[in-house]
Amino acid sequence: MKRFLKRLLYFLLAVMVVYPVLAVMTGFWLPKQYHPNLKYIRGAYGHMYSRVSEAKATQGPIDVLFLGSSHAYRGFDTRNFPAIRSFNFGSSSQTPLQTKVLLNRYLSKLKPKKVVYEVFPFSFTQDGVESSLDIIANDQNDRNTVRMALAENNIKIYNSLFFGFANDWLGKNADFKEPVSKKEDTYIQGGFVERTMEYYKPERLNETKWSPKDFQMKAFEENLRFLKEQNIEVMLVFAPVTTARYGRFTNIAYFDSVMSSYGTYYNFNKLVSLNDSLHFYDSHHLNQTGVNIFNEALYPYLK
Repeated sequence: MKRFLKRLLYFLLAVMVVYPVLAVMTGFWLPKQYHPNLKYIRGAYGHMYSRVSEAKATQGPIDVLFLGSSHAYRGFDTRNFPAIRSFNFGSSSQTPLQTKVLLNRYLSKLKPKKVVYEVFPFSFTQDGVESSLDIIANDQNDRNTVRMALAENNIKIYNSLFFGFANDWLGKNADFKEPVSKKEDTYIQGGFVERTMEYYKPERLNETKWSPKDFQMKAFEENLRFLKEQNIEVMLVFAPVTTARYGRFTNIAYFDSVMSSYGTYYNFNKLVSLNDSLHFYDSHHLNQTGVNIFNEALYPYLK
């Protein structure tokens, strides 16, 4: 038995060394179609690389820091708040786990007086894999991404993280520059992404019940506690979605009550009047006309 346990220990140690090496070699040498469980795309959808690069070059203090999912980086246009120095650190499908990484890395540098934390019900129900892969590929990796990976325990994240550390160490992306405009998206200084004008076409949507994941709620509470410890004012905002999408949530009153229990919370679906066909480009993202209307309603709350 003792010999078996000793051999098992040696085997596990060997796997811990060999597996990361194989993941890195696979990423460097095999075409993408042969490693579906390793996804590492620098400069991918959402302009996260540009946002991170600008954050690194920004010296605080700033007045307002925006956090959240694509509703944040597509919904808070920093140009619409001219009297406020703001930065938008939203990212595609960002969940509280990824928000935690960004706060740990950049809060002390940006030094915001206020944080506007966009809270979309789906952000609490997702596993966060998409957003984690986005951050791993578009920022330097450190102990924060390791903790994030361990919390999610997903093979895609582990593989991509090993590959990401190798890229960082070898300086493979040192000369990378992300285009300002890609297809229908244009990156705007301050973290906002402006989309070519499009209009939402109504569709049939399924009913949805808000059922948050425990580990996401835990990360959310830790984020709020961390901000409170830094004496930073926090405002939670449910950004507008189409009435078609909003009406499919079966327990939105419960979501509102939970968010309100954490502090200052505004559901702008109740505070601003928008038209599904005129002010959105899909069922839950504003077009530029909708962004401007929403931001005009938001502005007094920021000042």
